[in-house]
Amino acid sequence: MPKDKLKTIYVCNQCGETSPRWMGRCPSCGAWNTMTEDVVAEPTKSSSRAAAPVRVTGQTSLTPQKLKNISTTEEKSRIVTGISELDRVLGGGIVIGSVTLIGGEPGIGKSTILLQLCGEVSKTKNVLYVTGEESVRQIKLRAVRLNVPEDNISLVAESDVDEICGLIESMKPDLVVIDSIQTMRCTDISSSAGTVSQVKESSARFLNVAKTLEIPTFIVGHVNKDGAIAGPKVMEHIVDTVLYFEGDKTLPYRVLRAVKNRYGSTNEIGMFDMTGRGLAQIENPSQVMLEGRPLGISGTCVACVMEGTRPVLSEVQALATKTSFPSPRRTASGFDYNRMYLLLAVLEKRAGYNFSSQDVYVNIIGGLKLDETACDLPVCIAMASSFLDLPVGEKTIAIGEVGLGGEVRSVTHLETRLREAQRVGFDTAIVPKHNLKMIDSAQFPGLKLVGVSYLREAINTIKLK
Repeated sequence: MPKDKLKTIYVCNQCGETSPRWMGRCPSCGAWNTMTEDVVAEPTKSSSRAAAPVRVTGQTSLTPQKLKNISTTEEKSRIVTGISELDRVLGGGIVIGSVTLIGGEPGIGKSTILLQLCGEVSKTKNVLYVTGEESVRQIKLRAVRLNVPEDNISLVAESDVDEICGLIESMKPDLVVIDSIQTMRCTDISSSAGTVSQVKESSARFLNVAKTLEIPTFIVGHVNKDGAIAGPKVMEHIVDTVLYFEGDKTLPYRVLRAVKNRYGSTNEIGMFDMTGRGLAQIENPSQVMLEGRPLGISGTCVACVMEGTRPVLSEVQALATKTSFPSPRRTASGFDYNRMYLLLAVLEKRAGYNFSSQDVYVNIIGGLKLDETACDLPVCIAMASSFLDLPVGEKTIAIGEVGLGGEVRSVTHLETRLREAQRVGFDTAIVPKHNLKMIDSAQFPGLKLVGVSYLREAINTIKLK
């Protein structure tokens, strides 16, 4: 039989649109610089003219189930991993038959947390770990270092998708880990591993096996230079859960966040500490984030951000110093750069502090990213504190959104935030005055609630301390 010819096409990472030549902008979805080169087999004329198989109507091998007969009890629909931080992000455990995609920067700890997950699940169930990047001996060395139970974990170093699917069907494990999808390859597709067509087809075949046999599957995905999972966007659409492992590799703290979850909330986070023996859970993140906080130093203020149902206290640091350049420098780490510019404009116009001759730097300690508007007030107070060289009280916390009129607006979940501040040991909370009308201050003994309506009032509060 004549072999199929190979041809080069360009595929959009976002929508899968194909083009015979490279284009700067995808004609289908309008995204820029998303066309990547791929090599596919072009069928010959004889094969293209082959008659398609005729399907006989009324015949099928499918057997549907009655909806009432499908079990929905928690113990039959989920696997509790034993890693509470991971269970929190997944919505209470691993759903039977679900496919979870986990991405993150190289070296962030994706393989580490999955091997620890396999160790916990293998105490009661059988686990299959498929690696396309490392040898089984390398996995063994990591398992010994992490002190992972080894009895019920099976390893295989393979990149052929059909071989792996056949192994899963014959072995029928209770959990499968694929590390990683960019190293997997379907032999009937001519392009090399990691291309759009290979990643898309490999993901679809693993998904089909997972759903048919109801085997939960974890797939590791590489990320590109922008931080998004590399490969076609359709891969993120077909899986049930997409997790991102975040954090600065130079810092020990890691944050596991769900950006898509069909079986739970996408607002929850799990926090881990990278140690020599693997990832340790951080049960009390507020205490950890505030460790080593400088006392009696200007430019620091404590904020409280809601990560799902969990309040997390974090230290905001700001530094305002006289500039030596014609145009002052502005830098933000862990806080939105444009939001910082907006708050600086409000401080200048509504509170009367001139930052035009000051370089301003804002930093969020611990590698967290504060993207909630309730963190506006502590950022403003930290910048004003550094500008005035006036320290904020070490047991003072600020919560509130700042508007363009200089007003301090109400925030959600204030009672939950205040309980967390009270538990950690804070004695003063600067909060929106409007919020005070809806809560009972008697519920927070030992915590002085200071209601403010405008940003100027909040800054005057720290002047009086």
